Amino acid sequence: MANELPSMAHLLKALSQVPYLASKNLYRVADYFLVMDQEKLERFCAIVLSAKTNLMLCPTCMCWKEREGVCLFCNCSRRNQAVICIVETWQDVMAIEKTAGYTGVYHVLGGAICPLEGVGPEDLHIQQLIERVMRGGVDELILATNQTPEGEATAAFIAGRLRAASVKVSCLARGLPVGSSLEHMDRLTVFKALSERKPF
Repeated sequence: MANELPSMAHLLKALSQVPYLASKNLYRVADYFLVMDQEKLERFCAIVLSAKTNLMLCPTCMCWKEREGVCLFCNCSRRNQAVICIVETWQDVMAIEKTAGYTGVYHVLGGAICPLEGVGPEDLHIQQLIERVMRGGVDELILATNQTPEGEATAAFIAGRLRAASVKVSCLARGLPVGSSLEHMDRLTVFKALSERKPF
């Protein structure tokens, strides 16, 4: 039926390209936008476009920041700039921040090494991390990649590349279930894994 409605087909095709949006929900999401009040829809689209325009990745830690502002982490005097927690995504940063128990800074890789999906080290923000460490002033790196085969491979790659650097490298305690993602863990579990980290 959708193929007989070209406008609907185009909408569904566009929605299908949104990661994490389950295919079974495409029709519901399409319906949600189609029945939305015109003014509300325009406001929603304007907010998305505004965020796209006004947000950018911090060139140091790769977390999102306001284009005209400073990074909330790199420019915070209350944070220990010598301790860097390395995560896969910005969502992982939010999971750790919810624990209110970490006072260092971050480095967002933008994913994990996954040859099957064509993602190699050069597709992530690993080189920026290495350059950041080599500039000095870093005492510890916390490898907080997800405990999946891809996350473990990414952590091992980073540890190997930084073996020559005189910096302590630790990883999260193994209280986190294998195969889990930080963003889906409760804050106490993440806090304990972070506070009980061990050498990598």
